[in-house]
Amino acid sequence: NAGTYLPVLRGSGTKSSSAADATQTVPFASDDPNPRLWDIDTKNLTKVTPERGQLGAKILGPDNLPIDLQNADTLAPPTTDSGSIPNPKWPFALSHNTLYSGGWVRIQNDEVMPIAKAMAGVNMRLEAGAIRELHWHNTPEWAYILKGTTQITAVDQNGRNYLANVGPGDLWYFPEGMPHSLQGTDANNEGSEFLLIFPDGTFDSSNQFMITDWLAHTPKDVIAKNFGVDISEFDRLPSHDLYIFPGVAPPLDAKAPEDPQGTIPLPYSFEFSKVKPTQYAGGTVKIADTRTFPIAKTISVAEVTVEPGAMRELHWHPTEDEWTFFIEGQARVTIFAGQSNAQTYDYQGGDIAYIPTAWGHYVENSGNTTLRFLEIFNSPLFEDVSLAQWIANTPPAIVKATLQLSDEVINTLNKSKAFVVG
Repeated sequence: NAGTYLPVLRGSGTKSSSAADATQTVPFASDDPNPRLWDIDTKNLTKVTPERGQLGAKILGPDNLPIDLQNADTLAPPTTDSGSIPNPKWPFALSHNTLYSGGWVRIQNDEVMPIAKAMAGVNMRLEAGAIRELHWHNTPEWAYILKGTTQITAVDQNGRNYLANVGPGDLWYFPEGMPHSLQGTDANNEGSEFLLIFPDGTFDSSNQFMITDWLAHTPKDVIAKNFGVDISEFDRLPSHDLYIFPGVAPPLDAKAPEDPQGTIPLPYSFEFSKVKPTQYAGGTVKIADTRTFPIAKTISVAEVTVEPGAMRELHWHPTEDEWTFFIEGQARVTIFAGQSNAQTYDYQGGDIAYIPTAWGHYVENSGNTTLRFLEIFNSPLFEDVSLAQWIANTPPAIVKATLQLSDEVINTLNKSKAFVVG
């Protein structure tokens, strides 16, 4: 009905607004629901084509069908998409994987995802007993355990040490310059796999410093003098870094060595898995930031679940970019960048989404299983702005004049944040 004026009826007995009914200022938006046209499991491949209604045409040349199946809203975007935004999707499956004896590592940074300026991600796997060698970074390191248990060790600048076992769904955080090591345990006979976040989109190998690499490039007579031992003690020193290498699985009841300086005052790990999530109409949310994990001064996170048919509500983050990692399920996300620039994307487990500061978005469960993902921020505190809460707490007359909603609808708007709506 674009271009046709339809008056908005005032609701009887409402107390929302005494303002006059809104009048049309521009043509009304289309009432086309613009659903996703196929899902990743569709068997009818004739649907998988860049056509929506009367728009588009079939592909005649070569095509990568598996990519098309995963990205329905890229191949046949909703008509509400407009303009362009930098690519906000990167699957870890496309990151180059470096293999080691005992594990592997793959990275996402701004080289492969240029929009991701504030954070970079690393996916790492350690077999039982495998060691990520003693090292440090010039940027903080935040971690979320995807599976298995990792034993972490660290010593701070005052010589105080720390040791902990970090299990599935739990976190660790090492400030910049803090020396540490990681080792896969045999708690589940598989070692561990985890996600690392660094608050620097340019993060790569130049941001890390390994003990073997340093000593391999230091004169041996200097090394011997430093430790006060004979130079022959370093005859078996590796000639280059080990990065990840096999070892004997550590005991789960291991304790940090006795330390005359004591232990660190703030723990480097946090049992996020034991935090009780808050239940909402369409799913759950739990948050870890400096209010619950004080050492993590540069990274905060929300772990979100969304049930089939529900969605993480329309919102934005006022001060920081969002780095999102999808753990399981399927998602549909429209990202609004302002000035009529908006595009819709599909995500699944193992995919990364990146949404710059203040860009509006939602996350809809587009599959038939629970969707679970992490919203991660380069910030000490988690913050978001809910579209519905903003409208509900704005004078009704302004809302009515702007959106042409009825008084009845305005009265139903939730003045509290909904987070996940069903």
